[in-house]
Amino acid sequence: MNHFICCLIFCLLLAGCNNKRVENTKELSNEIKASKIVRVTNTQLIYTVDEWGKKISKLAQKSLDEALTKNPEKAGELCKNLSQIPIIGALEKEYGVKISLLSAGDTKNPGLDKKEQELLDAYLYSAKNNSPLSDNVQPLNDTLVVYNLPADPKICKACLGDQIPSFALWRLLFDKKEVLRKVDVKKLKD
Repeated sequence: MNHFICCLIFCLLLAGCNNKRVENTKELSNEIKASKIVRVTNTQLIYTVDEWGKKISKLAQKSLDEALTKNPEKAGELCKNLSQIPIIGALEKEYGVKISLLSAGDTKNPGLDKKEQELLDAYLYSAKNNSPLSDNVQPLNDTLVVYNLPADPKICKACLGDQIPSFALWRLLFDKKEVLRKVDVKKLKD
């Protein structure tokens, strides 16, 4: 009888244990890793955003081009809501970035930061004067950094039609907190 009670207690103890702790351990370790204090200089942050921006914009441009080739009738819808394209949606989620296309009409967009409107005006002026256009990284405030890159002329034509000037600008809006969370500090350049 005594042996039976001991076995019963042991079984109850085993039943009380579960492997949920093992599942939580991975989530917990990721959260601890993300909350560690890291020292990243502003230069390193800008360099990282520039590097990621080049990579993301290249993939986004390629995936938008493919989507427009497959569904040219949906060009307006796809160009306005880029996250409908699976690859772009995945990039937004993976890097914690907001990807959009800006056009000449966005120079007065109240949803854009004043710095971004000025930058868009400068890009537009250069496009009208056939000056070479290049990518750009700008800190907007304490929490946001924007990466801009002129879109491929083929995408401009598909998204904007015969609008003159045929000009579109990739806008990748990074949250500094997300960049710091996802960056590998050991790989940063000084």
